Amino acid sequence: MKRTIGIWRSWALVAGMMIGSGILTMPALLAPYGSYSFLGWAVTGFGAICLALSYSYLSSRKPGLGGPYFYVQEAFGTRFAGFVAWGYWISLVASVAALALSFTGYSKAYLPLISDSTFYSAAFSAVIILFFTAINARGAREASSVQLITTVVKILPLVFLGFAGIMFGEVKEIPAINPGSNSLFHMIAGLCLLVMFAFIGVESATLPSEDTIEPEKTIPRASILGTLTAVTVYVIATLGLMSVIPLSDLQNSASPFADAAQILVGSSGAMIITIGALFAISGTLNVCIMITGTIMTAGARDGIFPRLFSQKNSRGAPVRALLFSSAVGVMLLFFNSYDSLIKSYEYLLVIATFAVMIVYLTTALASIKLQWQDHKQNQEISITQLSIALLATLFTVLALVGTWVVYQ
Repeated sequence: MKRTIGIWRSWALVAGMMIGSGILTMPALLAPYGSYSFLGWAVTGFGAICLALSYSYLSSRKPGLGGPYFYVQEAFGTRFAGFVAWGYWISLVASVAALALSFTGYSKAYLPLISDSTFYSAAFSAVIILFFTAINARGAREASSVQLITTVVKILPLVFLGFAGIMFGEVKEIPAINPGSNSLFHMIAGLCLLVMFAFIGVESATLPSEDTIEPEKTIPRASILGTLTAVTVYVIATLGLMSVIPLSDLQNSASPFADAAQILVGSSGAMIITIGALFAISGTLNVCIMITGTIMTAGARDGIFPRLFSQKNSRGAPVRALLFSSAVGVMLLFFNSYDSLIKSYEYLLVIATFAVMIVYLTTALASIKLQWQDHKQNQEISITQLSIALLATLFTVLALVGTWVVYQ
């Protein structure tokens, strides 16, 4: 079949998946660190680029559907690939719950009922999950149409507000804060764990490699360009917010961009930003729900997930896998309904990021092993590619250490 994904469509997979709820709620989580948060963005951005380059190498070496699952299976066999499939699925399910909570946070200003009760917030988030599950259950055509619409309005409001905050705010009033009084190493590790949630999706360009035009060239370029796009948008937006909203207020804000727009432009600006934020979150949530069904169906066919999830309906949608995955996401919501919105979001963020970092770690190790296998077969290997895989491995270990730092 004709390959249809070129450089810009491949770039959109990476940047579109990354730029979503992570940037929209992340400033509130990073506010306690002040200007140290930019150090977290820098280290995590570098680590994400190393991961993107590792995925690029694996895809150019032997393109195959399934992304991380395919590469780990090739390097370590089906058993380890099964762990990757489960870890990836858990990360996506937790991301679905976190995204739904972020959607609720940006809706609170217009729905007072969910502002007064954590239970109602969780219930509203559950309805949002079920709504996008129903869209995906109708088939890939409907789901992709929704994705196209939501992606169009994703980046511009964030960049606009970031620049507006930098121009009209007080950038110099962002102190460097170490809230836990940890060592610099442990503080950076904790920041990397939190920030990495915003970079989940770095592997997106590798998933449809068989449909990508010249994958050995397109995927590396798209992965790097998409990651750099996300880093740029994140830093501009975070700096703009911290220039406008006091850190003490920012860390307690469930919708920081809407609050900043209210200060800069007034109620009309806040409404525009809120609508843009809801579209951005919706797009990422839609993709995550779609992938939960896809990864579970693919794993079920290989016996990693129960066989009953391998079936699709007449429209080609994996309805059973979608419903089960979304049901687990809804349960996660209500398990955390006793906490505040931000605390619940942070808890789900840590689950999602920890699970996907295990996936990224095994993929980086797969890159090292496959390069070593090529070397043993007298094939020339690149010292640069091997170094990148080692750096990606070290970065994922650093982010995993951050789990202990955040919840010690």
